[in-house]
Amino acid sequence: MAQRKARGVVTVADVAEHAGVSPGTVSKALNGRGQLKSETRQRVLASAEKLGFAPNLLARSLLSGRTYTVGVLTTDSVGRFTIPLLTGAEDALGAGQMSMLLCESRGDAIREQHYLRVLMARRVDGIIITGRSSNVRPSLGQDFPIPVVYALCQSDSMEDLSVLHDDEKGAEMAVNHLVETGRSRIAHVSGPPRHAATQNRSRGAATALAAAGLSLVLGEPLHGEWSEAWGREAAQRLMRSGERFNGVFCASDQIARGVADGLREGGVAVPEDVGIVGVDNWLPMAEASRPPLTTIDLNLAELGHIAATRLLSAIEGKDAASGIERVPAFLVKRRSTEIG
Repeated sequence: MAQRKARGVVTVADVAEHAGVSPGTVSKALNGRGQLKSETRQRVLASAEKLGFAPNLLARSLLSGRTYTVGVLTTDSVGRFTIPLLTGAEDALGAGQMSMLLCESRGDAIREQHYLRVLMARRVDGIIITGRSSNVRPSLGQDFPIPVVYALCQSDSMEDLSVLHDDEKGAEMAVNHLVETGRSRIAHVSGPPRHAATQNRSRGAATALAAAGLSLVLGEPLHGEWSEAWGREAAQRLMRSGERFNGVFCASDQIARGVADGLREGGVAVPEDVGIVGVDNWLPMAEASRPPLTTIDLNLAELGHIAATRLLSAIEGKDAASGIERVPAFLVKRRSTEIG
């Protein structure tokens, strides 16, 4: 257990005396700045921990000109995508003793401008822009006074950094899994065609089918809303079509759960007759489905961690990354494709 000073507040001088270094060296070690030997930095950190030293963040802010706060501006009012993303971002920011200030614009441009003014008034060191869609959105501009990283959504400027999940590769993975489990007649049930996620997942599915020498059942994806109701309707359409199918790749877990319900109500067994793969790995949806869904996890926590790490680098004055950085998705196998 850490040994704390018997009375009074532990100071930088106390830590310096305990570590056998100067107060200036303590400041450099605690702020992660300056050229210090690794063993010196570790000795200072160990002394600070042992003495129970709590740095004065106000003083630290005044000395560095930073507030050690990052703004997060999102359009995701439910938090379905933002919460797991923030979990990863907090892991990266917490290591640098950074805090997050969350603002939700509800997709309203006027509200977004208001919150940008609020964040600038709070003197945040940088901003993460995120939301519930990977669609392209307007850039804040290259003359914006602090670093900005776009996470999950894509800036319309390639001079910005946009950190995105890899929808196309995830869709390829989903279709390949259906093929590997013996499915050769595969349908694709997706969301609204105007969405980037819909387009990217359809491209990935087409690529995987072509590589396997297969064609899509019905010749094209079935498009509807991101909902269980649409999934049930799509299942009915597939059964009424007269086309034989034994696999369905669904572009979201909500759609997949609806497809599973619709097939079951129509007397089609999942996975024995038809295997189903979804996208999102949204646990309340995937695990509660009957049967539980095999799905593509979009790795949102890792996406948030990478976005925050890139933002920290820019805040610290390192060369800012730009363009698009894609985070790999991964397959989570459950009962909807696994027989036996």
